[in-house]
Amino acid sequence: MKFPAYDNHFHMSPSGRNILAAKEYESAGGTGFTLVTLPYEEVQISEPSDFLKSFKITLSLADKVREQTNLKINIAVGPYPILLIPLAERYGLKKAEQMLITGMEDAAKLVADGKASALGEIGRPHFLVDEDIIVASNRIMLRGMELAHENDCPVIIHCESESYTNKSLVDIAKAAGLSAEKVIKHSSPPLITLEETYGLTPSIPASRSSIKNALSKGNKFMIETDFVDDPKRPTFVMPATTVPKRINGFYQSGILTKEQIYRMCEDIPDSLYSRHK
Repeated sequence: MKFPAYDNHFHMSPSGRNILAAKEYESAGGTGFTLVTLPYEEVQISEPSDFLKSFKITLSLADKVREQTNLKINIAVGPYPILLIPLAERYGLKKAEQMLITGMEDAAKLVADGKASALGEIGRPHFLVDEDIIVASNRIMLRGMELAHENDCPVIIHCESESYTNKSLVDIAKAAGLSAEKVIKHSSPPLITLEETYGLTPSIPASRSSIKNALSKGNKFMIETDFVDDPKRPTFVMPATTVPKRINGFYQSGILTKEQIYRMCEDIPDSLYSRHK
């Protein structure tokens, strides 16, 4: 039986396997994915407009997939939050922050023009950094969420996964006027109840343990591989074909029902990435 199989966090790189990986994904039963911008080796960020060069690479890769497959592609563009650190070391924190904000505004224009469906991945470092980096990252993220609110689109958040994380993200979203459900926590722990998420949307790794843990509490989540398309690490973070293989295997073994599959792989992504304005 044919099911939707949607990977909510998938990268492609010009120097990677890109279209070949996408074709393998489709052959394994994949029906769509969210293509998320990476800090591409081909683009060195030295001025704010350089972010747009990266976004255009993402759009080009998506066009390539659409031309050569039947996959449904949603595109997320945004300034990768970890870049704040090297840019601050090179130009000072104030200028680096403004560079990422400009990149965020350029990404939002692509959403407004209908070329992208989400801002992401944006956020803050997932590891220990100086407080001034966190404060600046939160200001950048707030601007991103304001722009998401203006454009009726979701944000895909890269950040830490501590106990306070989800509430802090939803608090920033509230300040920006953005609905909590439009905040997508990338690489989320299997925290899916309202008490655990504060209303945001978790996107959990497509590991057996994470999916089983999440399913024990409900079905309001998406799954992802965070496939990086690095030619030196071809299966990092997970192989490109993981989601369709996991969906099929879990259905065959009775772990997933048809209704649960449609919920996580069609209903939730469609509700988030289909703009209503």
